[in-house]
Amino acid sequence: MEKIWQKRYPEGVPYEIDPDRYSSLLEIFEESSITYAERPAFVNLDRYITFKELDELSKTFAAYLQSSGLKKGDPVALMMPNLLQYPIALFGILRAGMVVVNVNPLYTARELKHQLEDSGAKAIVILKNFATTLEKVQHELSLNKVIVTAIGDLLPAPKRWVVNFAVRYIKKMVPAYNLDNTIEFNATLAEGKRHSYVRPTVVGSDLAFLQYTGGTTGVSKGAMLTHRNMVANLEQVSAVINPLVENGKEVAIAALPLYHIFALTANCLTFMKHGGLNVLITNPRDMPGFVKELSKFKFTVIPGVNTLFNGLLNTPGFSELDFKELKVALGGGMAVQRSVADNWAKVTGTVLLEGYGLTECAPVVTTNPYDIEHYTGSIGIPVPSTDLKIVDDDGNEVPMGEAGEVLVKGPQVMVGYLGRPEATAKSIKDGWFATGDMGTVDEQGFFRIVDRKKDMILVSGFNVYPNEIEDVVASHPKVLEVAAIGVPHEASGEVVKVFVVKKDQSLTERELRDYCRENLTAYKVPKLVEFRDELPKTNVGKILRRALKDE
Repeated sequence: MEKIWQKRYPEGVPYEIDPDRYSSLLEIFEESSITYAERPAFVNLDRYITFKELDELSKTFAAYLQSSGLKKGDPVALMMPNLLQYPIALFGILRAGMVVVNVNPLYTARELKHQLEDSGAKAIVILKNFATTLEKVQHELSLNKVIVTAIGDLLPAPKRWVVNFAVRYIKKMVPAYNLDNTIEFNATLAEGKRHSYVRPTVVGSDLAFLQYTGGTTGVSKGAMLTHRNMVANLEQVSAVINPLVENGKEVAIAALPLYHIFALTANCLTFMKHGGLNVLITNPRDMPGFVKELSKFKFTVIPGVNTLFNGLLNTPGFSELDFKELKVALGGGMAVQRSVADNWAKVTGTVLLEGYGLTECAPVVTTNPYDIEHYTGSIGIPVPSTDLKIVDDDGNEVPMGEAGEVLVKGPQVMVGYLGRPEATAKSIKDGWFATGDMGTVDEQGFFRIVDRKKDMILVSGFNVYPNEIEDVVASHPKVLEVAAIGVPHEASGEVVKVFVVKKDQSLTERELRDYCRENLTAYKVPKLVEFRDELPKTNVGKILRRALKDE
């Protein structure tokens, strides 16, 4: 298929980008450190750091890593929520020519051991709140360095002492732990100052990140993302947002964790490149606290997932915020529901732009054009230098409008899964990455994801997509959240079951099913309805259908 979507690119968006414009992420970082030296780069708990400070602190951390016996190419793990320590350590690792291994702080000891072993991590930077998890498996790992940090470590005294004391002794958020061979994060910065930083030669083919995929399909795999992959995706994102953003002036809300590929690129790296301020939200699950934090900023950009936007819309005080400066709200990570998008537009006056990406694609693949006037229900059109096609089970392209598996080709596609040549060969053929997502494309080149291949429900031979069911149920005014799965059934193979969190306690099963009958074909109507107080979610807030299915 020709690239029909290019006709829909807004003015100022190029068809192609140059993935080799910069040799590495280091080059982009160094350029921004000079261009935006006096601008604030990150803020957390009311403490700002400028690009100049970030440059100095990350260089000092890189010097510490180099002086501690670690070499270029060594993997270093990061296990913490959104704190100032994160970007300092992240850019420090990259500037030392090492590889960042992002770790979900909510991992169990088993999951942590798998990821550190699989990646071959030589060191870890870990928040003390999670140190007890590492303690359980430390002796089964070969870590040279364990760098520990507390939430308030980068705050000025006496606030630093007050925050760290409160977190540890009043809120009791730091379980007692006993780890060998540890050094405090602030001590590494003091130590780094005594050594000279040696800038390594880093080229596009060098690994920048080992980014682990969820593991919902078995063991989690390390996607090998090179500097070229990441530079390409930053150039692609820049090409799409350039007509909108003012370099050095944007204020982006980083509510999703930076260790997740979506926020890593959409917040941390993109606004580092454009000289914007990233507002780090450490605990977005505390919605009232999150709204209070938002009230301090004239924010211009907010990436998020459907559940985050929905949570904000249902939190008192959010609708009273000042949205005059807001230019972009970007939804990804899971399907954006129409009811949430409509409500968002009503409250904020901005269109919720849905995009689509994958860990293996660094991650951005498509996004809705910034000039759309309302929610389209699609994931948009491919970003520059990106090809998409829809194929059947035999790999043949399907006719326009028909559903099939989405395949992606572009400079942002990973080089493969670490140590898993078979899994790599299965997912990448002739440069095309098989996403495992079922989608369609229309005559304008707008793509829609109908669902995950493996989440599809088969009712009497008919394909039923959970996204569609969830979209309808979520539009009921008394529903807060919903998840749909297929459960085995003797007569029809499977039937649809929905798990629902109520917004209004008066909602009954009958009322919900009647509503579904008005909006869905009979075989799609949920046969089973279960009300819950909450639904299982990933670290990013994506609802885990798999966990409900496993029950």
